[in-house]
Amino acid sequence: MTKRVMILATDGFEQSELMKPKANLENAGIETEVVSLESGEIKGWQDKDWGESVAVDKTVDEVSSCEGYDALLLPGGQMNPDILRMNERAVAIVREFGMANKPIAAICHAPWLLAEAGLIDGKTVTGWPSIRTDLKNAGAKVVDEEATVDGNLITSRNPDDIPAFSKALIEMLGESVDKRELETA
Repeated sequence: MTKRVMILATDGFEQSELMKPKANLENAGIETEVVSLESGEIKGWQDKDWGESVAVDKTVDEVSSCEGYDALLLPGGQMNPDILRMNERAVAIVREFGMANKPIAAICHAPWLLAEAGLIDGKTVTGWPSIRTDLKNAGAKVVDEEATVDGNLITSRNPDDIPAFSKALIEMLGESVDKRELETA
């Protein structure tokens, strides 16, 4: 049976942190579905300006639970997770994946959502340097590694980590992948 990953994002997602892992998952035979706050399209952020748009498959209000999904992907960027953590339904979705012990992969600023959902207390995580104090304050042990796995959580620091980040998620979903075949930043 084909695995399915929800990508939770909104305007201001880091372009490469959504597009490259999405492509890597799909190249591994895993379906992806973009879920956002509103229908239509969301716009990425790339090189200090707006980037490409991505079609939204469902809104957070159209998602009744994490059933039907095998994992959750949270792209970073500064704006994207900051906006999402202010939305109760978006945070509830993250919490539901955590409570169901399904894989959650968060990169860059996206671990903010893990903190907001109360999922990192006592966990080892990484993230963008400017959010590491926030992660520590939420009870996490913070490390500086390209891909940190603790239980069902996969965290990474930045776009350079996308191959290791994607590989960790694909392998957690039970698929095999050669890191050399993965899309990079």
